Formats: sequence, C-alpha cells, structure tokens
Amino acid sequence: QVQLVESGGGLVQPGGSLRLSCAASGLRVDYDYIGWFRQAPGKEGEGVSCRRSDGDTYWLDSVKGRFSISRDDGKNTVHLQMNSLKPEDTATYYCAISKFMDSYGRCEFGSSGQGTQVTVAS
Repeated sequence: QVQLVESGGGLVQPGGSLRLSCAASGLRVDYDYIGWFRQAPGKEGEGVSCRRSDGDTYWLDSVKGRFSISRDDGKNTVHLQMNSLKPEDTATYYCAISKFMDSYGRCEFGSSGQGTQVTVAS
C-alpha cells in the first residue's frame, strides 16, 4: 500500500525558506518519480514540479530558480527546498507520484499525501 506523508510546512516571512519532506512507503523514491503540487484557497491546484515526457523535471514558472528537489534514498524521502518565498506561494503542498505530463503540458499525478500548509506572511 502506497503512503506519502508530507511535513515541514509552517509560517515563514517573505524571503524566507522552508524545506518540505515527503516520506514514502510502499514504493521506492529512486524508482517512482515524486512530484509536488499545491492548492491555495479558492484556486485550482497547480503542479509545482513533475516529470516531463522526456524524463526531465518540469518546474512551475513562478518557482523556477527558487525551489529545488532532493532525494534521500536511504530514508525513502523526497525534499522540496523552497527559497525566497513569496506570499503567493501560500498554499497547501502535496507530494504525489508523478506521471508523465499530458499532451497539454499539464502535470498528472497519482497517489498523494495529505498535504502540509505553507503560509508566507510578514
């Protein structure tokens, strides 16, 4: 049974950093591609990072250069490092099994975790 558990969210000031973690069980993070999506209140969810059809990593334009992903295979965990955070990054962040992007260039995801709240405010 696949289980993904996010942690690391919280309140941070604009310009600050957070590192989210996604602990996985029932799969191997060095085999299954783990991506991230987020959802802000009243808005549609948007893919933050997922797997492109060429196997490379897709990043949402608004987070390019600020967010990065790392993997700890020993702990079967994926991290989302978020730097230079902005108020518009405020959302619930979810890690999920990333499928290949669809023909419209949208991220597609499978099983996801329960989410962790990130609030960027002064």
